[in-house]
Amino acid sequence: MAEKFTQHTGLVVPLDAANIDTDAIIPKQFLQKVTRTGFGAHLFNDWRFLDEKGQQPNPEFVLNFPEYQGASILLARENFGCGSSREHAPWALTDYGFKVVIAPSFADIFYGNSFNNQLLPVTLSDAQVDELFALVKANPGIKFEVDLEAQVVKAGDKTYSFKIDDFRRHCMLNGLDSIGLTLQHEDAIAAYENKQPAFMR
Repeated sequence: MAEKFTQHTGLVVPLDAANIDTDAIIPKQFLQKVTRTGFGAHLFNDWRFLDEKGQQPNPEFVLNFPEYQGASILLARENFGCGSSREHAPWALTDYGFKVVIAPSFADIFYGNSFNNQLLPVTLSDAQVDELFALVKANPGIKFEVDLEAQVVKAGDKTYSFKIDDFRRHCMLNGLDSIGLTLQHEDAIAAYENKQPAFMR
């Protein structure tokens, strides 16, 4: 079972760029592992650091600003997560500490991979995202509340509605990843297997 996602209140960091691809999120040289942990250290590696080893933080990159340390909600522009279909991208974001990404649009494969890893991708209109960028930049350190049950984002004195399809919403609310969904039918699977001839087991 994955962690359930019902509601999250967190610090917002504004990454004001469109078409952020998966190679920017987690560069290919860090993809050797197949476990989900440890990728957060290399999130946006080429932007966060001035050196290849990741030891010299880039003071001009927004994730390194003191006021955004501990951010768990990422605000971005359109077509977030485009590029190759590596699942390491949501792994890196969640390992860093992000629970939510808000953007006008997401690449399809990244969007699906996010739900598989309990990272909530929230789609709002361009105009709404513009408003949120203005709000965050005027109020560094502001927190948003993201309520998946009600499907709303509460930011400042405004509330923004978003839509998640019922199946993915159910999975997030109940902490069901692909394995969890399969285990819901464990008894039926076992019964089916027991009906098979011995040579097929």
